Amino acid sequence: MSSSSTGDLARVEEELLARWPESRLEPSLTRINALVDLLGSPHRAMPVVQVAGTNGKTTTARMIDELLRGFGLRVGRFTSPHLQSVRERIVLDGEPVSAERFVEAYDDIAPYVQMVDAAGEHPMSFFEVTVGMAYALFADAPVDVAVIEVGMGGTWDATNVADARVAVVTPVALDHAEYLGPDVATIAGEKAGIIKPDAIAVLAHQQPGALDALVRRAVDVEAVVAREGTEFGVLERRVAVGGQQVRLQGLGGEYEEIFLPLFGAHQAQNAVTALAAVEAFLGAGAATGPIEQETVRAAFAGVRSPGRLERVRTSPTVLVDAAHNPAGMAATVDAIKESFDFTRLVGVVSCVAGKDVPGILAELEDVCAELVVTQNSSARAMPADELGALAVDVFGADRVSVSPRLPEALTEAMELAEAGPDDALGGSGVLVTGSVITAGEARTLLAGDRP
Repeated sequence: MSSSSTGDLARVEEELLARWPESRLEPSLTRINALVDLLGSPHRAMPVVQVAGTNGKTTTARMIDELLRGFGLRVGRFTSPHLQSVRERIVLDGEPVSAERFVEAYDDIAPYVQMVDAAGEHPMSFFEVTVGMAYALFADAPVDVAVIEVGMGGTWDATNVADARVAVVTPVALDHAEYLGPDVATIAGEKAGIIKPDAIAVLAHQQPGALDALVRRAVDVEAVVAREGTEFGVLERRVAVGGQQVRLQGLGGEYEEIFLPLFGAHQAQNAVTALAAVEAFLGAGAATGPIEQETVRAAFAGVRSPGRLERVRTSPTVLVDAAHNPAGMAATVDAIKESFDFTRLVGVVSCVAGKDVPGILAELEDVCAELVVTQNSSARAMPADELGALAVDVFGADRVSVSPRLPEALTEAMELAEAGPDDALGGSGVLVTGSVITAGEARTLLAGDRP
């Protein structure tokens, strides 16, 4: 990246960050609708596969992208939040767009953003502007299909200006309750807004209240429904070196001998949900039979999901994971127990304020021998001392230490892991988790700056 590109990207990031952050919402599609109208409706230039849900959205979107590209389609992918670079949010041909292209997309739409700002009660938010950039860039590329991850909720999310051909909903759990509702049924009703008339709704396994809300929406708009456990599902899986081997039931039939280089039952669930979404997009079903199996195998073997139980260091093993709510942490803990043979695991945790932190810590207590509590760089990060007090309530004072800066917390945790009695057997490790921001910053410190 040239110095001029770096400078321009820094300018664009500064201007984006001066806008309302993703944590501040004013539920309305008025601003994003006004922007895409001014831009000539780029969101209608290509078919869309949209992904909503509480956990697993980004990984599922990555899998859908990989599969569609395997079948020769040019794919644009929008996900959020990012781990290390804002460019990760807008992906073309499987790679984050270049700094030059990111800056160009921003500068191209900036005059229209200013027009929307001037006309409205509130200026456009950081998220709304990046959504506009993504749709404009994908239309200009052009792409054959856009894979779009919802930011939060569904109905009022800025991505929802598009009418998805395939609407995917990963498992719904309690998160962002202050914005989306107090129970999974209400939250699912909000996420169901991505299901549009004549679409195909691909629903991962849901809690009963959530499933009812999603199916009700599909019936109301006359969308076709495919449900995990009925029309598709995971038939078999077993732990393998570097991931797992799975057998999947798709909409068109069985897919055997698929290697997935990711850990945990939740990733197998993400995989079969992604497969069903791609089958639906390509028009495959019981009448047509499976889509090309070798292509599916090659695509899944190439899937990567940075920051999701990602090993970023050995001796001791350091895993980085972006789990940030109790349901996500439960899946992470189950995957660690199944796929790693740690005799001693030290946790490094920093969470964002407003989350169910006691619930997150309770899930970790069973797998972490000790916890190093820290604070990431986010303005919304829970103060380390406050998080430490909550951790002592769950773990006990003798298992918790507080290290306010993440670099020092990582060093302390690695030293604690290496000091364990079984380190000579390779059984010690470190898990860095609690938020996407924590995972991204740890990844930068330990694995370098790679989107």
